[in-house]
Amino acid sequence: MVTGLPVRVVSRHLVKASDATIQPHVLTLSHIDLHADDVQTTVTCVYPNPAPSGAGDFAAVVATFTANLPSFLSHLFFLTGRIATNPASGLLEVRCHNQGAELVVADVGVTLGSLDWGNAGASLNKIQLPYAAEVVMSVQLLSFACGCFAVVWATNHLLGDGHIAVVLLRSWSELALTGTFAGGLNLDRSVLSRPRSPPMYSAAVDGMFVPWDHEHEVNPLTAEASFVERLYYVEAADIARLREEATAGGGKARATSVQAVSAYLWKKLAAVVSSSASIAKSDTAARRCSMGYWVDLRWRVRSPELRRTLSGYVGNATTYVEREEAADAVLRKPLGEVAAMVREAIAAVDYDERLQETVDWLEAHRPRSYTERAAVGLGSPTLHQTVWASFPCEAADFGFGAAALVLPTSANGRMCSAYLCVGRQPGGDAWIVSAYVWPRLAAALENDRRRVFKPLTAEFLGLTGEMRRGLAL
Repeated sequence: MVTGLPVRVVSRHLVKASDATIQPHVLTLSHIDLHADDVQTTVTCVYPNPAPSGAGDFAAVVATFTANLPSFLSHLFFLTGRIATNPASGLLEVRCHNQGAELVVADVGVTLGSLDWGNAGASLNKIQLPYAAEVVMSVQLLSFACGCFAVVWATNHLLGDGHIAVVLLRSWSELALTGTFAGGLNLDRSVLSRPRSPPMYSAAVDGMFVPWDHEHEVNPLTAEASFVERLYYVEAADIARLREEATAGGGKARATSVQAVSAYLWKKLAAVVSSSASIAKSDTAARRCSMGYWVDLRWRVRSPELRRTLSGYVGNATTYVEREEAADAVLRKPLGEVAAMVREAIAAVDYDERLQETVDWLEAHRPRSYTERAAVGLGSPTLHQTVWASFPCEAADFGFGAAALVLPTSANGRMCSAYLCVGRQPGGDAWIVSAYVWPRLAAALENDRRRVFKPLTAEFLGLTGEMRRGLAL
């Protein structure tokens, strides 16, 4: 298997929505959806061994999905569709003819405790099976030799940002536990596809994007050799200490956890850049680095109309914010001042206008694909972050106990900038972080005497000492 694990696929079949009254239709993707591009993404939920006295073994997990998935898909019908190219416009769309979502059941002949959880490429990224590019959703149920199991919710970035994972897990658990689907979702993607005529955008927005194609990407061998994939955990006590340090030296406002940890990371990145042997000591212009953030517009727009529109919106509704500084200046500043720079970078944007300008810019540059300039990897090194620290991990409990790990993954392709996805420990206040970073930055984090970022372990996740229960199918 391409996963590198001893996987036996027990079954693989398509599940259709049970509601036969839903008419076939085409889902037109928004400007923001199309900018997210055709990239497969997953949210992996890892569960300890189901208790024999509780809901049952892995066979009961499979039975729950078999029984409830058709009804679930009736509420989120687009998940049964197929991604295709509109021959007239050249743009991607989703043809929703109830072709079916994929349901895969597999047996993995290793224990979860035996995986190297500090190495994402040897653990989390291997707990998923490949599936066809046109399929909108693949749900993968994997049983391990220790009796633990994993549920992989695999979708496509075209269909939504991280919020779609919240919708999937919450709605699925509610349906599995109660038989009801609360709804309250906004599935109308046209609300983010209303460009002005003529399109209008600022020089700042115009400078955010570069073409995303073979000629404008770093070559694949360089990209592959330049980064390592890590999984870390950050204990709640370390987050609290960083907050206190950032607040003590930052002046007016108390630093949030995200601001404090971001400031710590920025200083680590600045130290790596400042010591780079490839930059001449006299070349201060090149000795710079950036921090970037994917910001959820649902919580940042101000107008009442937009807030109503984005409440419960299922689709892509994020924008990118970046701040570049001289590495030496970041190193000189106390942690509180760097945390203040993080806060200012995010707070300075008028997100209502940013949304409209982005839609206008994308309309004016259709149908070519673009990405954020900082993501390509040219110029100053950039560390991007997506924060899931407030994600309700408890929503992953669909009747078989709490998950030990809930974390998204996606392919980084030929992007040559670093990326962190910050999640939360289910049932706790620690963070679990997926990192795609330069080897030197990984070494700086792992060798820091404070050990804020510790390599993730099976012991921390509670995945050791489980006994085999078997795949009773």
